[in-house]
Amino acid sequence: MKNLLLVLCLLGGMTTLPKESLAQKKGDPMFQVPLGIAAYTFRNQWENGISETLDIIQEMGFKEYEGGVPNGVSPDEFKAMLNSRGISIPSTGTGFEQLESNPQAVAERAKALGVKYVMCAWIPHQRGQFSKEDADRAIEAFNKGGEVLKENGLIFKYHVHGYEFQPYEGETLFDYLVKNTNPEYVALQMDVMWTHFGGADPASLLKKYGKRWVSLHLKDFRKDAPKDMTGLTGPENDVPLGEGELDFPSILREANKIGIKHMFIEDESDHELEALPKSIAYLKSLRY
Repeated sequence: MKNLLLVLCLLGGMTTLPKESLAQKKGDPMFQVPLGIAAYTFRNQWENGISETLDIIQEMGFKEYEGGVPNGVSPDEFKAMLNSRGISIPSTGTGFEQLESNPQAVAERAKALGVKYVMCAWIPHQRGQFSKEDADRAIEAFNKGGEVLKENGLIFKYHVHGYEFQPYEGETLFDYLVKNTNPEYVALQMDVMWTHFGGADPASLLKKYGKRWVSLHLKDFRKDAPKDMTGLTGPENDVPLGEGELDFPSILREANKIGIKHMFIEDESDHELEALPKSIAYLKSLRY
């Protein structure tokens, strides 16, 4: 009987083990989602030709693209160009004012691309002085706009940019924004570098808000470079993944626990073609 009780206790204890310990094995890759790229990375390349730029993206091994349609092609043409290269487009972007004034138009553009997510990456505010009033404006726009997008079969997500971590009532204005937006209408995308730049810890914040997070932007920040609350810094401070200050193993562990399915590298340096292969190799090198 004692042996039976011991077995039952052991089995019961197994059910309480962290999900990660059951799902991951030593030696498993930490980066477990399709390799994604944010369109802004190639801002200096599109003028050299859309097909030529997409060929570079394909050759580097990217499977997902987040962004809009470059000038010169229609949504249908661009989707076909991506599809022919084995690249999907799960997410596109919108400006804050567009979402605030006409979310249905935002939804129509997104549906033309066949995406699942619509991302907003900036809330209007005075540089370095993001306020509760700015957050309240965003909360209203995100809740209303996100509801319209959901009615159109889309998911709205706010892309964290670092200025939101102004202190507020013992927490931050980012916490205030998250707690006052409806999870039914507003999801979150973490830009891990901007989160770090604003003074927050990416892994801890992923854990804190769990399933609210649906995707990541991956980029690294030059060691010992100055940080502030502007959400703005020079391209010289963007370095290949693994060469800067961010703790990517901790970030990926938390992201995998949550079940995040989309991660997009975003390189804001002025030498993205040289930096991207280094970032990709680093991501693929990480193991449990």
